[in-house]
Amino acid sequence: MIKRRGSYQIKVRDVPIGGGAPVAVQSMTITDTRDVDATVAQIERLVEHGCDIVRLAVPDKYAGAALKDIRARTDAPLVADIHFDYRLALMAAEAEFDCLRINPGNIGGRENVEKVVRACKDRDIPIRIGVNSGSIQEAWSKKFDGRPEGDELVDLMVEDAVEHVKILEDMNFDQIKISMKSFEVDVTINAYKQLAQLVMYPFHIGITESGPPSTGIIRSSVGLGSLLWDGYGDTMRVSLTTDPVEEVRVANEILKVLGLKTVGPTMVSCPSCGRCEIDLYGLADAVEDVMKGVKQPMKVAVMGCVVNGPGEAMDADLGIAGGKGRAVIFRHGEILQTVDEADMLPVLTDEIGKLELAMAETAEAS
Repeated sequence: MIKRRGSYQIKVRDVPIGGGAPVAVQSMTITDTRDVDATVAQIERLVEHGCDIVRLAVPDKYAGAALKDIRARTDAPLVADIHFDYRLALMAAEAEFDCLRINPGNIGGRENVEKVVRACKDRDIPIRIGVNSGSIQEAWSKKFDGRPEGDELVDLMVEDAVEHVKILEDMNFDQIKISMKSFEVDVTINAYKQLAQLVMYPFHIGITESGPPSTGIIRSSVGLGSLLWDGYGDTMRVSLTTDPVEEVRVANEILKVLGLKTVGPTMVSCPSCGRCEIDLYGLADAVEDVMKGVKQPMKVAVMGCVVNGPGEAMDADLGIAGGKGRAVIFRHGEILQTVDEADMLPVLTDEIGKLELAMAETAEAS
């Protein structure tokens, strides 16, 4: 049982963050924010696939001008990502975005930060303070020889976050969440843990710029999984160089593995061995595609042989185990029927549909 870190609670639209609320999944649009149609379509697609909060880049005044139209066309919780120009943050606040992501150190001095804070305070909009190790290293290397690494970098990130928090606190603003991101897993973990000793604000966690899915999923799973296991993290993003829907899928899978989320299906499949006499990989891929449309929290197993299949996947709501030209369909380890190889996928798909309907009816009745 994971013991979550205690924190204050804020809200991003209708999504509670911190204070024991479920960990929220976040991603970011990759469309040109000035293209309202494309951006709204991607927001809705992300929400459909389980994204709780969507962040948008606001690189210039033209993107800022599009925010009101975007806000009017979706009810999704939206975060505006602002760098360098405080006026863009004011535009996002006026557009009634649900949260602003800023780095108080790069939007033009304390006076401009205070303008943004006042705009957010008037509208009850929370602010996410974003600290990125790359920015810290770049700023530090301009002052001194060399770039900070390891513990020195962690100390600087924490110091930077605390300074920025103080600016907001001096204005009696406490609707704050904080991110402390680095590409290096150890730096990220240590920065969050050190900062947790100093503040009670909720954390947005992520491993920044973690790479393409082949390596980025591993890096993010190790880093975010470690933080979540130790109770740190109130919102999260898996940053991958790919379609952001994949970020959402991976984030939800991490949460399900840790027992922090039960929404949606889980698939179990064996790695295959010399006993397997069916196209296990093809079947597993096909079943995975079927399960993309499933909303109920069912567990489905795809096993290569009947020797261990039903027993090893005894806790699965449904499963299939192959044999020579045939397969058995089972539920919680009990065999329901035997089918020919050609009928494996359609019969299992039909059983998945029946189970989803039954689970939905049970949920509605309760």
